[in-house]
Order: sequence, then structure tokens, then C-alpha cells
Amino acid sequence: MPFLSAALDRVKPSATIAVTDKARALKAAGRNVIGLGAGEPDFDTPANIKLAAIHAIEAGKTKYTDVGGIPELKAAIIAKFQRENGLTYTPNQVVVSTGGKQVLYNALMATINPGDEVIIPAPYWVSYPEMVALAGGEPVPVVCTAEFGFKLQPAALEAAITPKTKWIILNSPSNPTGAAYSRAELKALTDVLVKHPQVWIMTDDMYEHLVYDDFTFSTPAQIEPKLFDRTLTVNGVSKAYSMTGWRIGYAGGPAELIKAMTTIQSQSTSNPSSIAQWAAVEALNGPQDFIPVNNETFKERRDLVVSMLNQAKGISCPRPEGAFYVYPSCAGTIGKTSPTGKVIANDEDFVTELLETEGVAVVQGSAFGLGPAFRISYATKTTDLEDACKRIQRFCGDLR
Repeated sequence: MPFLSAALDRVKPSATIAVTDKARALKAAGRNVIGLGAGEPDFDTPANIKLAAIHAIEAGKTKYTDVGGIPELKAAIIAKFQRENGLTYTPNQVVVSTGGKQVLYNALMATINPGDEVIIPAPYWVSYPEMVALAGGEPVPVVCTAEFGFKLQPAALEAAITPKTKWIILNSPSNPTGAAYSRAELKALTDVLVKHPQVWIMTDDMYEHLVYDDFTFSTPAQIEPKLFDRTLTVNGVSKAYSMTGWRIGYAGGPAELIKAMTTIQSQSTSNPSSIAQWAAVEALNGPQDFIPVNNETFKERRDLVVSMLNQAKGISCPRPEGAFYVYPSCAGTIGKTSPTGKVIANDEDFVTELLETEGVAVVQGSAFGLGPAFRISYATKTTDLEDACKRIQRFCGDLR
């Protein structure tokens, strides 16, 4: 359509949203569908956080706020970064946005010039390369295979850096694989980045609190202080606090960058929801004891899903360190024929046939930059996960 911007030619719709929408449509049509595509905890937002929002409404805290966030939330974020990550920021080094996605988008829009390259380890969250492209930059995927735990290796990072490299985006624990970098693994990467002063680090720590098996989370600016002045540390309340719909993300970084991001935000959405901001103050400052309780449930679900998927013919599922995703390979099913007569040529065929025949909605690995595989979100009730895995076993067993 000639009326539309040519910028749309550079981006694709979100595959995760697409599969969620398709699952909803099938459910509405009466199909028995188990949706495992959405990255959203099934736990309710804790009561104290909801109560803080109610109190904010009752107190009339429903007006415009400072574009980059209310002072009380910035103070809570500064305290969180100091308490949990050993990072020291001032209010002009912190910004609050409408979800972590807007933080990332604003940062890229504020910094990318045509031809700038952004290194993105693959598998990656589907929005990273699309946001880079929309900003006019060049996404540079670097494939990280299961052999290395889906983690970027120092030699591969070194090889990917060019004079045009402006950013690297690191996501740990990862969406879609759940892979998390240990302190030693991150140190090996930061040692490379110290040598390349033109490369900035954008670290997406949204799943920071969702780690298992005594894994200790670290973030790059914490490990290598030399990178502090060129690192944007991104986080939010969506995942650990079950606040996906509240849409509050935040970041700490150099004041000049934060100012530029705030300028972008001032001319797009302006401030995030005032009510959601007051809820986020309570989330960060209030009790944190529910997080390990939720994590124990997530760990049990992870172990169940990994075990059951590894019993499916043609499927191999690594056990991740964090988040609430698994990223099994379906390479053993490629070339086989489903009961409907469809030949499984790739992972997109696999997930399409799985949804059509068994009513299980997952996302193809090719959407995340590495197939043949698929992503399952185990942030749903255990009975549904068990049922879904049985259906996947049946589906794989029926392939010929």
C-alpha cells in the first residue's frame, strides 16, 4: 500500500504475539487449545502491589507525571540497583518507561544512525532485530548453539565486532532459551568489550530474579566497572512481580543517554501510567518473599517439561538456568510426515501441525533466529503443562 511508510518493509510482526492470537481464535471457535506461547506468569500480581495502586487512585495520583518517572519510583529503582546489583545511579541516570520494550526502543531510536550495527546473540527475543531495523540500523545475529548452552562465546563476539558496531544486546536469563550467563562467562565477554570502546552494552535483565538451582545472577556493569559509562542496564517489574499488564520498565545508564531517551519518550508516549508507577514503587520497596516461592513452582514446572519433552520421539530439550522457557530441538522430526499427510519440512511446519492436530500452541525457533526448534513458556498451570507435553509426545509418536 503506497500510503504506508517504507520503514514497515524493515520489520516483521511479532511471532509470539501471532501464535498467541491464533490460539485465542481457536479457543473462541470452541477448540481445546493449550497456549504455551505467551511469556507471562500465571501468578496474580501480589495483593500489596494492587493495594498500592488502589491507594494511588483514591489519593488522586492520576495526573501527568515527570516524563521519565516519578521521583519516588526513581528512588526505588536506584535503591534496587544498589542493593541487588552493586550499581550506583543518580536520578538523572534513571528512566522509567511503558514496559521494558519501550526502554529498549527509545535507546535504539536515540542512538542508531544508518549503517550502525548491533550484535544480537541468537536465539534472541523476536523484537530485538526488528527494533534495530526500525531505527535504521543493521542487526548482526551471532548464532549460539545448544553445544555452548545457547551462550555467546568470546571468540564469536570478537569476530562479530566491526568499526560499525554500536551496541551489543545481552539478555540473561534469556528469552527464548532460559540460558543464563555465569559470572565467569560474563567476565570473558566483558574482557572482549573493554578492548572496543566504540561498542556500548545494552543488557536486558528482565528475568533477573527467575533463576534456579542456586544460580547466581550477575550483570555486566557489575562485573566490569570499566564498562559502566557505556552500559544501559534494563529491567522492569513485569516478570518477577507478575505485572506484565502494568507496563513498567526502567533502566540505569549514562546521564546523556538517559536524557536522549527521555526526549524520545516526551514526544511519543510521555510518562508511563501514574497508577502503575506507584504500584511499581511498592513492588520494588515492598516484601520480596513471594519471589522464591514462585520460583520453586517454576523450577518444578521446568523439570517436568524438560523430562516429558525428552521422552518425545525426535525431541531434545536442554535444561535452562532461568526465565520460564525451554527451547527444545525438533531436528529429529524434520522430514517426517504427520497423520494429515503434511511433511514436516521445518520448525514452522512442526508448530503449525502441532497446533492443528493436538491443539498445543508453541512458537517456532526460526522466529528467534535458530531452528529447527520451538519455544515453550512453562508459566502456566502444571496440569496444562502435563497435558500439553503428553499431546506433544503423541504428536511426535504419530509422525512417520
